[in-house]
Amino acid sequence: MAPALFAVALLACGLNSTVTATLAGQAVMEGFLRIRLQPWLRRLVTRGIAILPAAGVTLIYGSDGMGELLILTQVVLSLQLPFAVVPLVLFTAVRRKMGALTAQSLMVATAALVAFVIVALNLKLLWDFSQGAL
Repeated sequence: MAPALFAVALLACGLNSTVTATLAGQAVMEGFLRIRLQPWLRRLVTRGIAILPAAGVTLIYGSDGMGELLILTQVVLSLQLPFAVVPLVLFTAVRRKMGALTAQSLMVATAALVAFVIVALNLKLLWDFSQGAL
């Protein structure tokens, strides 16, 4: 049952990231680049940009390499996490930026501890990878 649940969760995550990338692409095209397209064409272009790299890699590596690619994607995602978490913790602790919504000291301390653990685990992952343990 675990493989089936993992497959469903992976599919849901993939759909979520594709929709997010599509919406971000639409916002960038319309808001920043000021490119106005018909909605169906805009969706086709932004979804194509989101899905074509994944489809290309799948075609190149085939079903035999998908397990290794899945692990690689998870490693890359985990390495990106500190670049989102650390600034989030830092920014939410600064009253000048957040005003009345500044995080309380206990929350900042807890978040900083979690961020530290994430960074430490990523450093261990990099160390293990460099030593050939993975």
